[in-house]
Amino acid sequence: MKIAVITNSRIPSLTANSIQAMKVAQALMQLDHDVKMFAPAESEPALKETLLSHYGLRLIPDLELLPSIKRLKRFDFIFHAQRAAKKFNADLIYTWLPQSAVIGLWAGYPVVLEMHADVSGKMGAWWLRQFWKANGKRLMTVTTSALRNALERSAKFQFRNESLLIAPNGVELEKYAGLPNPSEARHQLDLPEGLTVGFTGHIYPGRGADLLFELAKQMPRVNFLWVGGTPELVEFWRGKLIEAKLTNVTMTGFVKHERIALYQAASDVLLMPYSRSIEASSGQDIAEVINPMKMFEYMASGRAIVSADLPSIREVLNERNAVFCPAGEAGNWELVIREWRLAIESLLADEARRHELGSQARKDVERLTWVKREEKLMEKLDFNKPVS
Repeated sequence: MKIAVITNSRIPSLTANSIQAMKVAQALMQLDHDVKMFAPAESEPALKETLLSHYGLRLIPDLELLPSIKRLKRFDFIFHAQRAAKKFNADLIYTWLPQSAVIGLWAGYPVVLEMHADVSGKMGAWWLRQFWKANGKRLMTVTTSALRNALERSAKFQFRNESLLIAPNGVELEKYAGLPNPSEARHQLDLPEGLTVGFTGHIYPGRGADLLFELAKQMPRVNFLWVGGTPELVEFWRGKLIEAKLTNVTMTGFVKHERIALYQAASDVLLMPYSRSIEASSGQDIAEVINPMKMFEYMASGRAIVSADLPSIREVLNERNAVFCPAGEAGNWELVIREWRLAIESLLADEARRHELGSQARKDVERLTWVKREEKLMEKLDFNKPVS
């Protein structure tokens, strides 16, 4: 099948939605579909070799960057992408933009619309309602049931089960095959030896930077490994560490995605220290619906996970494969820090428990690969079914 993948992400970039779009495109290619990706021309075109390395991919789709004027709020890009999909002779439009999905349906294409966050404003809700009201074959995917509920509230419309799929994010298990034990991984990365608590990912507000900082202060004999973050935020937190004279924290800054698995393997415990309010790169609060890609990577690494206790996280994790601690919020900061510290100390003192949790997580994530996700999605769309 010829699939036109239309994303509003800047390619390349460090945002989660950019990475997710590329993982989806690769999975569709692995299923032998002919994929062409269309994205806004907001940066210089990158060589395929650069994209392969940046995103840690083995396959990269043919990429065409199309005009996008910011003051037009990407409406020009949406129409350029529609024309480009027609020129490509697409059999299916696969997009993260409700506007592209609706225009695709109006033009007679089957459409897959991926939603990873709630819509914003009256116009966002209007476009979402049009997606469900337009004629044609359609499928909406949401990463969590919590997101479905949030979108139905915003749209004031109940979605049809036969055209909706709850499809969590995924992982490339092959990247996690044959990982060394934590000590060997630390040796390969030239990291300090000793029990290590790790975190990988962005450090936007709500992602737990303050909590990580306080834990490092209260646990000076434990090594902390912090991987990722924008240059500005990494510089800010390095300054804070120097000011506090903390020497037990290693901050790497940006690491190419192909190397993330080894850094995760270098940790004995991996943290997801979210707050009750989490700011996405768009500025939207996504705490209610979050489904982080690093959760699946953590699971694949086979390391013990300590996570903030958020309902959407519990759609994937449970007490058999993770330890839960309170999500940070104003008013009980000292209690939150104490509970996280005690949970981490308990795990660091119990290697058997760490192994039990990590092994179960690794087993559970085997059904949550990107390829299996896209297989399920295409089966749900089912081109042999009559149009609803």
